[in-house]
Amino acid sequence: MALLQANKDLISKGMKEFNALLNQQVFPNPSIPEEAMVTIVDDWVNFYINYYRRQVVGEQQEQERALQELRQELDTLSTPFLAKYRAFLKSL
Repeated sequence: MALLQANKDLISKGMKEFNALLNQQVFPNPSIPEEAMVTIVDDWVNFYINYYRRQVVGEQQEQERALQELRQELDTLSTPFLAKYRAFLKSL
């Protein structure tokens, strides 16, 4: 069953905002351990999920599917950011 258009729009908006958040990050100097950055990114993902939880529409199953898809998309966006951070740490 396809997601409702309103939820698709929210997912798209959330992805765009999350990507902007990742793109504006400046790596800290002094650096933090990779595990700490992973925790920070996981916290950001959870923040976005909790924020959009109040905005998804439809039956509970539809809402859960939309939030699951949003989480998958945000995790996908996080992967290159964390790889870039790992490369930054290796360059130090």
